Amino acid sequence: MVQIPAKPLTLEEFLKLPETEPASEYIDGRIVQKPMPQGEHSVIQTELAPAINLVVKPKKIARAFSELRCTYPSGSRASHVYGGRSIVPDISVFLWDRIPRKENGGVANIFSIAPDWTIKILSPEQSQTKVTKNILHCLKHGTQMGWLIDPQEQSVFVYLPDRATTFYDEPGTSLPVPEFAKDVHLTVDGLFTWLLE
Repeated sequence: MVQIPAKPLTLEEFLKLPETEPASEYIDGRIVQKPMPQGEHSVIQTELAPAINLVVKPKKIARAFSELRCTYPSGSRASHVYGGRSIVPDISVFLWDRIPRKENGGVANIFSIAPDWTIKILSPEQSQTKVTKNILHCLKHGTQMGWLIDPQEQSVFVYLPDRATTFYDEPGTSLPVPEFAKDVHLTVDGLFTWLLE
């Protein structure tokens, strides 16, 4: 659902608004509320983040976060007016040394950087085009890889900054992961088998 305010909001004005449930995102002056996660979406998100963390977190390589707000400019000159994005990927994975920290070493509340790996799980009423635009925006700002998981089609689109988009839907096929997560081994059928548990 797109919410059109009486007048366009700047990114700074948007960030002062109270959080919504489900989360709202800011995309170049527009507020877009994410759809409420349904069963398939929830299962994949609930299983995937811990599966990634099980491999990368103990070695302090990276950490996966669910529903984390990531805010950064659009890169255009007008970004300080009505540009920039504040998005909430379903799963954001950050390299350990890029995780914003407080003075005491704890994880900070505000992440003003793009994730290293962004993962979006498509909901039935969501526009694949809009989700893809957010992934491409992340890639322009340093994200190494983006996944778009479509539970209904049981497929995964993999986006890289310097290569054509690839599509995976054959059972048993290994899914590519960023180099820092090379020990995370997931297959197409492994990912969607979670829906049968």
